[in-house]
Amino acid sequence: MSLKNKIYKLKGTVQHYAWGGYDFIPSLLGEPIVTQQPWAEYWMGAHPSASSLLIEDNNTISLYDAIINDPEKTLGSAVFNEFGELPYLLKVLDVRDMLSIQVHPSRSEAIKGFDAEEAAGIPINAPNRNYKDRNHKPEVMVALSEFWLLHGFKEETLLERVLEDILEFNVFIPLFKKEGIKGLYQFIMEMSQEDIDHLLHNLVKKEISRKRNHALTKDQPGWWVAKLFDHADSVKNIDRGIFSIYFFNIVKVEKGEAIFQGEGIPHAYLEGQNVELMANSDNVLRGGLTPKYIDVPELIKHTSFTGIKPVVMKGNSIDGLERNYPCPVADFGINRIELAGNNTFGSVTHALEIVLITEGACVIDDGNTNLVLKKGESAAIFPNHSFKIVSSGYCEIFRAFVPFNNK
Repeated sequence: MSLKNKIYKLKGTVQHYAWGGYDFIPSLLGEPIVTQQPWAEYWMGAHPSASSLLIEDNNTISLYDAIINDPEKTLGSAVFNEFGELPYLLKVLDVRDMLSIQVHPSRSEAIKGFDAEEAAGIPINAPNRNYKDRNHKPEVMVALSEFWLLHGFKEETLLERVLEDILEFNVFIPLFKKEGIKGLYQFIMEMSQEDIDHLLHNLVKKEISRKRNHALTKDQPGWWVAKLFDHADSVKNIDRGIFSIYFFNIVKVEKGEAIFQGEGIPHAYLEGQNVELMANSDNVLRGGLTPKYIDVPELIKHTSFTGIKPVVMKGNSIDGLERNYPCPVADFGINRIELAGNNTFGSVTHALEIVLITEGACVIDDGNTNLVLKKGESAAIFPNHSFKIVSSGYCEIFRAFVPFNNK
C-alpha cells in the first residue's frame, strides 16, 4: 500500500484486560457487546506491540510500518529527528475495577533502569521486568464520564489527620512525625503479609459493613476499600495497596475535565471512562492492587513523597471551538473540539496528528480527500497539511499532536 494521501482512516487495537468494562468501548466502536469479555482499552498509535492500521479502500498497512518505511513523510522531519518515532499513544479507557498503584520513572532513570536490566540478562517479556524501554511515561487523561482516581500523596496535614482518625493507623503517628511521608510509606510497603493482615483485617471488615449500609460515598477511602471485597468470600491476604487508598488524594474528574500525571506521581485509576494520551512507553513501577510484579525498592526510588493538591484542568479555550489541556512535556498535546453543525474547524498539521470522534459524526476535508468519520472512528493526518472539519450536528473530537514544533 503506497501512501499517496495525507489523511487516512485509522483502526486501533482493543485490549481486553480483566479490569475493563463490558459495554462502553464496544458501544463506542459500534461492536457487539459480549459480556464474557472485558474491553479495557482502545489503542490508537504506532506502539510496536499493537500498532493501529491505516485504511484506504480495502487496503491496510500498520502505522508502525508506515513510519519505519517513510518516517519523514509520516512523522515530519522535526519529530523524527527529536524522537525517532511517534512519541505518543492515544487511548480510550473503560475502568470497571481499580487499576494498580503505580509510578512512572523519568527519562534519565528509565534509560539507566533499562540498560541495567539488559545487562542483567532479564528477558524483555519477563514478569519481573520493570523497564520495557528507555522512555519516560507522562500521561494526561480527559474524562468522558464522571471519573475517579488516586493522584499523589495527601498534603501532610491531611495525611496526619488520616493517621489520627483511623484507629488502626494511630500506631504510625510517631513514625510519620519523625520520618515524614517517605518513612511512613516505605515502612508499610515493606511490612510482612502477616502484619498487614493483622493490622487491616478489622478496618476492612468495618468498611465493608459501612458500604453495605450505604454509610460511605465515593469521596471516602472506605468505599473503594470495600469495593475490592465486593465478591470476596473472606478478608485475607489483604493487598498492601489499601494503604495508598487512604494516603493518596481521591480525585473526582467531571466529563471534559483533565488531569496530568508526571514522573514520580503515584496514582491509580478507580472507575470511569476517559481519553488518555501518554508518551510511547510501557515503563510502570507497581505498588499494589495488582497480581502483576511489584518491586518495592524500585517503586520507592522513583516516587515523589511530597504531598500535593491535585490540579484538575478545565482546559483553555482557543477559539470557542477548541480547548487545550496544557501538559509540560514535548512528547504530546491534546485538544478537545466541539462542533455544533453551524461552524467549521480548520488547522494545519506540523507533525502526525490523530483525531478521534467520541460523539456525533464529521467530515475531514483537505481539498483532495473527504473522509467521513462517525462516533468511535479515528484518522491519522500527516504533517505539513491543512484540513478542515465540518459536521451536520453536535460532534466531539479529540486531537492528539506533538506540540514542540507548533511554537
